Amino acid sequence: MNIQGRKSFRELNVLPSFGFLFDIDGVLVRGKTPIPAARTAFQKLVNSQGRFLVPVVFVTNAGNCLRQEKADQLSHLLGVPISRDQVMMSHSPLRMFKRYHEKCVLVSGQGPLLDIAQDLGFCQPITIETLREKHPLLDVVDHERRPNVLYPSAVELPKIEAVVLFGEPVRWETNLQLIIDVLLTSGYPGNPYWHQHHPHIPVLACNMDLMWVAEAQSPRFGHGTFMVCLENIYKKITGKDLKYEALMGKPSKLTYQYAEYLIRAQAAERHWKQPIQTLYAVGDNLMTDVYGANLYNRYLEENSRKGSKSRIQAKATGGKGSAAVSQDEDIDNSWENELASAAAAHCRTCLLSASTFNSLKYPVFPTLHSVNFTDNTAAQM
Repeated sequence: MNIQGRKSFRELNVLPSFGFLFDIDGVLVRGKTPIPAARTAFQKLVNSQGRFLVPVVFVTNAGNCLRQEKADQLSHLLGVPISRDQVMMSHSPLRMFKRYHEKCVLVSGQGPLLDIAQDLGFCQPITIETLREKHPLLDVVDHERRPNVLYPSAVELPKIEAVVLFGEPVRWETNLQLIIDVLLTSGYPGNPYWHQHHPHIPVLACNMDLMWVAEAQSPRFGHGTFMVCLENIYKKITGKDLKYEALMGKPSKLTYQYAEYLIRAQAAERHWKQPIQTLYAVGDNLMTDVYGANLYNRYLEENSRKGSKSRIQAKATGGKGSAAVSQDEDIDNSWENELASAAAAHCRTCLLSASTFNSLKYPVFPTLHSVNFTDNTAAQM
């Protein structure tokens, strides 16, 4: 895997037949601290003008910022220009779920939630904080936040028709309480619970990471832990499983399909006509990066053996038996056609930890003899 003694990518004037899918946390950065070897590695992936020699997409399960903000962070950390179109957040596939874009949706997470939701195409997003302000009696766990004087709301909220979970929130007790209120009242959280409301309104969830790597010596709770809490509370109250209309973020197949779409879009923009045959997924998490890439590799190889691309079936697994997902009916037809036209034949995994990366004198990438290069000259490199 070491490219010491071999030609660098910039010395090879050929069309790429592969692309990279890079995880961020634990691979390129640890918390807010960049991994020094990552910067060196990425210098080998760009030409003298700073343009990438192969298509690269950064696939993160984070969902607390806009793509442009993450692209700016990566550009600064890696010393190479990164565009927003090279960044895939856990919530990026929500652009395809146009069925929900005109509906009033409750969004949970942290960061600029309204900006994120509107950037994805949602026209009527409502935050947990807005819902709490309109219904102050619902959030009473923290006695200091209980209202002393109640004022009638000047504006009534419309019916909430779906819940979108972007990532782990800051105040878990508030988010858990109000989401349960919305689910058990069919979108009218000021009303009494009615246990006959089943199935509940749609829930779309991003980022299933149970844990994630930050500066601490041990992994920290991720959004998957919050989802486990929500699922168990719902089942304890109703006796029924919480059902997800859609699950996205690694390891879901939908995430890798969308990432491949971005890879193909980059190749088309650079006028690289050689098909992208292999995706290299570089990550540090066995249960998300490796598991997800291996699932997608199986999907690609099965399609390759069949000789035709089957209709998209975006059922994400992620180890959640309660998740029932029928995303193919919710994705806009034009997007469905884009995803169904996947051209890659393989998705290979490269397991990498921050400690391993830092211990290497030379960065780790697939050896050049293991990568398909063509004999054509890359005029656009």
